[in-house]
Amino acid sequence: MMTDTEAPSGHEVAPVRRSRRRREAGSSGPDLFPQKPFKQPRHVYRPVETVSADELEAIHDASMRVLEEIGIDFLHEDAKQMLKAAGAEIKPGEDRVRMDRAMVAELVAKAPSCFTIRARNRAHDLEIGGNAIAFSCVASAPNAVDRDGGRRPGNQQDFRNLLKLAQFFNIIHCVMGYPVEPVDIHASVRHLDCVSDMIRLTDKVFHIYSLGKERNIDGLELTRIGYGLSQEEFENTPCVATVINTSSPLRLDTPMLQGLIEMAKQGQVSIVTPFTLAGAMAPVTISGALTLQNAEALAGIAFSQIVRPGAPVVYGGFTSNVDMKSGAPAFGTPEYMKAAIAGGQLARKYGLPYRSSGVCAANTVDYQAALETTLSEWGAINGGANIIKHAAGWLEGGLSAGFEKFITDIDLLQKIAEYLTPLDVSEDALAIDAIKDVGPAGHFFGTEHTQARYKDAFYAPIVSDWRNYETWAEAGKPIAYDKANMLFKKALEAYEQPSLDPAIDEELTTFVERRKREGGAPTDF
Repeated sequence: MMTDTEAPSGHEVAPVRRSRRRREAGSSGPDLFPQKPFKQPRHVYRPVETVSADELEAIHDASMRVLEEIGIDFLHEDAKQMLKAAGAEIKPGEDRVRMDRAMVAELVAKAPSCFTIRARNRAHDLEIGGNAIAFSCVASAPNAVDRDGGRRPGNQQDFRNLLKLAQFFNIIHCVMGYPVEPVDIHASVRHLDCVSDMIRLTDKVFHIYSLGKERNIDGLELTRIGYGLSQEEFENTPCVATVINTSSPLRLDTPMLQGLIEMAKQGQVSIVTPFTLAGAMAPVTISGALTLQNAEALAGIAFSQIVRPGAPVVYGGFTSNVDMKSGAPAFGTPEYMKAAIAGGQLARKYGLPYRSSGVCAANTVDYQAALETTLSEWGAINGGANIIKHAAGWLEGGLSAGFEKFITDIDLLQKIAEYLTPLDVSEDALAIDAIKDVGPAGHFFGTEHTQARYKDAFYAPIVSDWRNYETWAEAGKPIAYDKANMLFKKALEAYEQPSLDPAIDEELTTFVERRKREGGAPTDF
């Protein structure tokens, strides 16, 4: 199982395909990918509450007791000094940090409840917080998989192809991590090629990893160059995000803390996400796992506000359970859904944006994959999540990025976005005149009201096949996996690289070449 850590205006937007006419499975052209223009969905329904106000307060109180009485290890000397200066209790020679609840509350209150992350294409700027939702594709998978090539270690070509799919589909709002880890590039320089690829192949908000100070600094500088900003402008403009995973239970390690410090210092976004699997790295009860998640998340968020008050942060939830027969992580379970919803309640309690995920444990694109991914998304949506990671392409508990799965998930996400589109109850939509014209025992197929709207009246799926049995059988009885295999290839053919100022492109190349000559970032091998 992989966690999140393993591993300027004037630019063109990916082509918008608006037509919704019925299509044959093997057709091509604009009708193959009906999609709306880039736009963030909004939560139009009240978030679900899986625990009462009293029960939520009990989880909060328990997590405060963890921070006050047990504490959490911070494996970074400068971080410990900053925490001690801010009032935390740290015994000499120890890593354990204890914070009282008043200190935590005061620091967490400094974090913004809503902020905007700037994209290279300003039409793709993201609002984070409030009722806004942003879907991100799969991230951090060590393997890629499709029907033609099978399961294989991640490589640069698959990495780039997944970036192209993320750029092409408007329902993907950001790229929160390398979709697949390109292990054919040496780890010391991988981040240089990957971040520059994200800048060139997409113009959406993206992510850099917190795997040591050098990688953070390189990623931040590449982002600043790619956006054409001065250092002062960059430090006052959130442009890039990272995920800070705690090493559950109760530990923030050196690379994560280095990343949290560098991101906060430069005013960039940290998504603090404990990896709390109930029964493994967290208590077997979901309430106990949520207590640990909350304590660890608040500890990281509080520390970020010591580094820079007002630094943009997101409360991340990634609590699920394991299969107690094998120890393997499970996703899309009832327990995962309840944890995702309760995580949203906790984030709202502290006035913080909330991150969740659309994940599954399935090994291929099948019923299990569809069911678990849908349930994960349902938990995230009902929990009021603002960022939903791994929402397209995640397979095998995060060990694989699937190209066909990417397409089936796009269809799911577009359906969710339609579900979240407010119902039109205007006088025209109420259709009184059409009902009057048709009268009893008639039909509405030929009415002017229908004819003016039929092309865009309903969501047109890109994977689901609505043909009758006979027509479907004549076409060879294709299944969703067949169609998704064809569609990801067609999307790659239709991809258009967003424009980039040649001077910026040259500056990126110069920076990458220099850092490679210097050896890139240190590694353990």
